[in-house]
Parts: sequence; C-alpha cells; structure tokens
Amino acid sequence: MHETRGQKHVDKRKYFTEALPATIRAERFMKDHSRFNIDLTKSFLHLNKAPIVEAVIEIRARAQSLWEEVAITSQLKSRLSDYPNVLSLKAVRQEFTFGPAVAAEAKTHELGWDGLRFQSADSKYVCQFNRDNFVLSRLQPYETWEDLYNEAMRLWQIHVEIARPTDIQRMGVRFINRISMPPDADRFEDYIEPHPETPRELPLPFLNFLHRDTLIVPGHDYGLNLTRTLQIPQDRTSEGIGIILDIDVFTTQPFAIEASGIERKLTEMRWLKNKAFFGTITSEALEGFK
Repeated sequence: MHETRGQKHVDKRKYFTEALPATIRAERFMKDHSRFNIDLTKSFLHLNKAPIVEAVIEIRARAQSLWEEVAITSQLKSRLSDYPNVLSLKAVRQEFTFGPAVAAEAKTHELGWDGLRFQSADSKYVCQFNRDNFVLSRLQPYETWEDLYNEAMRLWQIHVEIARPTDIQRMGVRFINRISMPPDADRFEDYIEPHPETPRELPLPFLNFLHRDTLIVPGHDYGLNLTRTLQIPQDRTSEGIGIILDIDVFTTQPFAIEASGIERKLTEMRWLKNKAFFGTITSEALEGFK
C-alpha cells in the first residue's frame, strides 16, 4: 500500500481487533492462552498486621421458597441469637430522567421488603440475608480465613435451609485493604507496584487517582476486579494518606449448590486474592505488615 503526503498507513487488522467489544476480546484471549495454573500448594506469607479493613464472602442465589417478611424474620431471629442487632431491609429502584429540554430528575421507588441485616454482639461480623443474595462481612480486626470461611458456611447453611435456592449465580471473595502512609510521606509509589504515572513530559504531583482493572483467569470461571485509589484525611498532620487496595474475585458462570464445590471455589478464589495482593504491594510496604 502506498501513502500520499500527509497520510498514515493504518493497520486495519490491529484497528478492528482493538475495536472489538471487551467480551469478544476476552473470549479470544481465553482461546489463545493456556490454562492459568492455580497452585494451591503455594503458600503465602502470614502477616500479623495485615491492612484488611473488611473481608467479604458474597453468594448470589435467588430464593425459591416464599420470601415473606414475618415468616423469614421469625426463622432467622430464632437461629441467630448471637447476632442480636437486626435491621429490616427494603429493595429500591432508581429512575433517572434527563434530556435536552427536560430538567434532570431522579425518582426512587420502594419495591417492598427484601431481607434482614444482622450484626454480631461485638459488631465485627455483619450478615445480610436477602431474597437474591447472602453476604457476610468481617470488619477490623480481621482474624483468619478459616474463621471467616467457617462462619460464612454456618450462616449460609441457615440461608439455604430457609430460602431453598437451587443454584448459585455468582460468588465473590472481596478484601478491602487500607495501607496507611506516615503523615509526612507522599510517595505512594513506594507502597504499590505497578503504580499510576503521569502523562509523559507532564510530571505534575498527584492530587488523587482511581485505577480499576478487570482481569479474567484463563481455564477457570473466575474474574478479578482490582481497584486502587487514595483516601485523603482531613488532617494530614495527624494521619497520613491511605492507599485503598480493593480486591474482588468472583465467579463468572452459575453453578450447582454443593458444599464441596463451594469450598473448592472459595479456596481457589482466596488464592487468587492473595496472588493479587502480594503482586501489588512493594517489599517496603510488606515489611510494615509482618
């Protein structure tokens, strides 16, 4: 192909590949890459001062039994005496109206009762039982994966017996970390790698950043959202900047409700979470967590 003055040669094959929807590009990537090895024999360093502020196990599975407020509330309260703080939850739908000749308007519609939120007596565990999903959160201080897993499975079994879901649409393991920098520190690149960079030839200081990557795992029905951002305190003299590292590993295909299948997937998802965490923080940050 010849070019005239002022024209550039365009590689159409590359252009159309880059223009493909993300789902198609992901499918091609999965076909072109071999199965990713999840090596459960590989152990990770135990951190006595892990920067975890919240750890979550979520299972989305629609209830097949009648989901009625009075009956469900009675059954759950009778079986969760160790979770005395209870809040009723209502589902809502939001609608937004906007246009060139219409003033922007937001409307909220209540869809009725959706479930219950339970909090343990020490306020460290929070569990939600909803029509479509089950969520258990562990707040600071985080203890161990075994504690989180065992409590999640105990409460999930109660949810299954009451809601009677038939399959799981999505399961997620999410860990939110806050890496605290000293008040006089401002080099976040000393704590996470890879780190955001400014445009070439524009070396200006960062005021903030929000970086989110979504990854797929070839050969497995898993995906991973990795979000990095800054948390700026109001008083920088007493508290340093916080680097938020939010790791969310999730399943991408529905699967049957089987205890062995759930345990295997959660074990693999936790491994992926650890791989992402230790592959993001620097050795300098790691020293502070031991």
